[in-house]
Amino acid sequence: MSTAEPPLDLLGVGIGPFNLSLAALADGVPGLRTAFLERQHGFRWHPGLLIDGSTLQVPYLADLVSLVEPTSPWSFVNWLKARERLFPFYFAERFHIRRAEYDAYCRWVSEELDSCRFGHQVDTVRWDAAREAFEVDFTRTGPDGGAEAVGRAFARNVVLGVGTAPRVPTPLRALADDPAAPVWHSGDYLRVRERLLAARHVSVVGSGQSGAEVFLDLLRHRPRGHEGLTWIARTPAFAPMEYSKLGLEQFTPDYTRYFHGLSEDVRDRLVPGQWQLHKGVSGDTLGEIHDELYLRTLDGGWPDAVLTPGVSVDEVRRTPEGRLGLDVSHAEQETGGSLVTDAVVCATGYAERPLDGLLAPLLPHLERDAAGRPRVDEAHRLVLGGPVTGSVFVQNAERHTHGVGAPDLGLAAWRSAVVLNALTGKDVYALPSRTAFTTFGLREPGTPLAHASRAGATRHRPA
Repeated sequence: MSTAEPPLDLLGVGIGPFNLSLAALADGVPGLRTAFLERQHGFRWHPGLLIDGSTLQVPYLADLVSLVEPTSPWSFVNWLKARERLFPFYFAERFHIRRAEYDAYCRWVSEELDSCRFGHQVDTVRWDAAREAFEVDFTRTGPDGGAEAVGRAFARNVVLGVGTAPRVPTPLRALADDPAAPVWHSGDYLRVRERLLAARHVSVVGSGQSGAEVFLDLLRHRPRGHEGLTWIARTPAFAPMEYSKLGLEQFTPDYTRYFHGLSEDVRDRLVPGQWQLHKGVSGDTLGEIHDELYLRTLDGGWPDAVLTPGVSVDEVRRTPEGRLGLDVSHAEQETGGSLVTDAVVCATGYAERPLDGLLAPLLPHLERDAAGRPRVDEAHRLVLGGPVTGSVFVQNAERHTHGVGAPDLGLAAWRSAVVLNALTGKDVYALPSRTAFTTFGLREPGTPLAHASRAGATRHRPA
């Protein structure tokens, strides 16, 4: 990227599924000049959780482009065609594809698109008023991660898709950071799987899909009667993810618009209560766990596996025997206990990566809400003041403004289209005016309830 060239129209930071979706749809906009930079040397999507048989929790139509532009050459179906796998997929009758297959599909797109450039670590983004463009400093890295060269690019607009980082509970954080300690995040599961299978006892912490899949895989590969497994979580139950058809409409653009229009305090109140929308477990996975446990009672007795929800880890210590002692508490019983184990898997999710370091020169112009978080407009742009006239879009960093659908793959293509339409100032991708049978709220124009509420207010107006 030569600094003598005119600024790019859009520069992306990070190449995960969301920015890859944007790159794929941008490829269909004539004349749009884009580049997407990623510090890794190839596309990688949660490689530690590509457990044999694990599937996406969304249908294959939630690929990078299809819900906006199903005729795109970057669709999942076209990837099957390019790999001469379309007929086998047709006969397989799979609506939910394997994670490994989704990973391979995304890798194909990332390798075919000229705009995707790996081995580029973006260091700083600042505004250049003279050029009316963002100045983006980056470091080119070698396969070993070492710096090979530095560079600079200019872009009128930037989109941040820097992903998330593993979240580990505070009591376990010090051990998780110690390479010698047998405490790992579930994102590293496949890398340490053999060590976990060899351990006398393993504890899985966290009740989401990752925790369930790790527990099930360990259960299936440990001897009957000597499973040595414990699964604990803070949630009040090992609950299924909301997967009813009307319930899933909370992952539509209609609900996203509704959520964005709510006040900040209402949004903050809603998100924790919606945990089953995105932190529950597939009903099929829960069924497979029960089936496996049930089979292990065939010869009498119960498997050596403990599943206890409603439990928090308060403290972790090393025992004199070199094992791990977990002090735990049960919220509903208001009591405590202890657990001795040999290894811990923290299936405790991911947190949005902070943007302050990357955007340090822009922070004086960044508007924040009452909680100090960046304000994000309906088009997924950071609200910037001062001299900055370009846009900084964000991907999966706006749950506080756009709701639990922010990290959902099913909304990736739609959000990418919103960004491209806002960036170009025209509808380069036509988006539907309605996406749900549910009407969220009473203020949506053109709905019977909206008319009824206004009429009612008129009838009961005091004289």
